[in-house]
Amino acid sequence: MSAMMAPLLEVHRQLHNLGAEADLNYALELLARVKTGDQADMLRLYRPEPTVAFGQRDTRLEGFSHAEQVSREHGFVPAVRKAGGRAAAYHQGTLVVDHLQREDDAIAGAKARFGFFGDLFAQALRSLGVDAAVGEIPGEYCPGEFSVYGSGPAGRIKLVGTAQRVVSGAWLFSSVIVVENSAPIRSVLTGTYAALGLEWDPATAGAAQDLIPEITVDDVEDAVLAAYAAHTALS
Repeated sequence: MSAMMAPLLEVHRQLHNLGAEADLNYALELLARVKTGDQADMLRLYRPEPTVAFGQRDTRLEGFSHAEQVSREHGFVPAVRKAGGRAAAYHQGTLVVDHLQREDDAIAGAKARFGFFGDLFAQALRSLGVDAAVGEIPGEYCPGEFSVYGSGPAGRIKLVGTAQRVVSGAWLFSSVIVVENSAPIRSVLTGTYAALGLEWDPATAGAAQDLIPEITVDDVEDAVLAAYAAHTALS
């Protein structure tokens, strides 16, 4: 078993959207319950409604209200997440994986988790034939050192963004895997980043399906669970 993971993780497949803000807040509620031991360490997997999740820094930019409006015009609900980073967009063609785990010294392994889970998701995508690796792509949206990208004839595209929230006694590691239908995501991000006054390269936004057309969200979910099962027991 990896030192990053509990010996057993409960798998919760959330079949219905709660709403953009409610889905983000529910993860925090679960984190509080995991911390106290009222909830076992768990994986929560769901397909979100169309959402633009803004970072805390985005809310302080002059164009934030306009960016919220642009999100709605594209059919995406604007929401603000507690974790860091810049705006990211997702919809039902993406898979959100929330890993919640109790840990006495949750802060100690915070940075190492980004590398570990980046490798895990890249491995899961490679098992489906995607040429996936970990690292920041110049010009990507919500840039991060441990983004997971896929390589194809048109270059590298961001496929997985990760964020983490650490509290005393527990942590939440949340990942968004873009699998299907990248065009609406690229479009809403182009509009919202322009409203925020942030530069980025729209060519870096894509989906696994852009590289392997037959891939589905179900395929990626199965691959992620298989990658997890190599490190810990799932129930």
